[in-house]
Amino acid sequence: MKIVILGAAGGIGQGLALLLKAQLPVGSELALYDVNSITPGVAVDLSHIPTDVTVNGFSGKDPTLALLGADIVLIAAGIARKPGMARSDLFDVNAGIVRKLTEDIAHTCPKALVGIITNPVNSTVVISAETFKKAGVYNKNKLFGITTLDIIRARSFIAKLKNKVSENIKVPVIGGHSGVTILPLLSQIPDISLTESEIKTLTQSIQNAGTEVVKAKEGGGSATLSMAYAAALFCFSLVRALNGEKGIVEYAYVESDRKQYPRFFAQPVLLNENGIAEYKEIGALSAFEQKHLEKILDELNKDIGLAEQFNQ
Repeated sequence: MKIVILGAAGGIGQGLALLLKAQLPVGSELALYDVNSITPGVAVDLSHIPTDVTVNGFSGKDPTLALLGADIVLIAAGIARKPGMARSDLFDVNAGIVRKLTEDIAHTCPKALVGIITNPVNSTVVISAETFKKAGVYNKNKLFGITTLDIIRARSFIAKLKNKVSENIKVPVIGGHSGVTILPLLSQIPDISLTESEIKTLTQSIQNAGTEVVKAKEGGGSATLSMAYAAALFCFSLVRALNGEKGIVEYAYVESDRKQYPRFFAQPVLLNENGIAEYKEIGALSAFEQKHLEKILDELNKDIGLAEQFNQ
């Protein structure tokens, strides 16, 4: 199994590389790429950790050598949010980065599973899809916007509120991956009861969690460590699916199979060795969730439309 991280020298990339080096199956290969010249040094640093995962680092303008033979590619490259910035403010810079890296993937390893971390995910995943289409290699079952961070935040906040063990809490999160487009389905959490006030407060906390981190770091970055952890969890699910494990369901921002939703939508999918094996049902929504869903559809469609225009 070969996993490639594009943007591996950044805050998310280095944390993600560390987690994968420590926990990937024996015999895996980890390739790190970034335009930053320190990337080979990051690989050497990680290589001193005694696990049977090979690490190689590549820098410069061309990621081809890193991408050769990739099974999974994770795109974490781009600029981070700063105080006062919305994820949409990142669009102009990060859109071009994701398009270029997707072109490289299309030419070098078009059959790889691709996970997009780079914000704004609501748009960058669409840019990647359109770029793959232009190259004639688009497979909607192999492209994922990684929204796992919203899920682990929800688990953490609920565990703290209810004094529960976070690992035992399962929270579906649908919609998008920015602000109000994030919709945690708090009515579907097994064995946990929440008041209307708690649901409203938790929903806002989950939606605004990224902004909270940006403010707390006072201009020093955005959510890097928690995002690295979330991306690693998603990557491990892809690895297990590629290795033939059955029954793995993850939530991700993918091309939707439901006409009533926007073209791309975060929803549950069953994974297998080819990526998405099946779209799973979202389940019944509460009145609060249904009302909120209706509000976010226009916002998501705007993000998607912006990406489609960028690729024209």
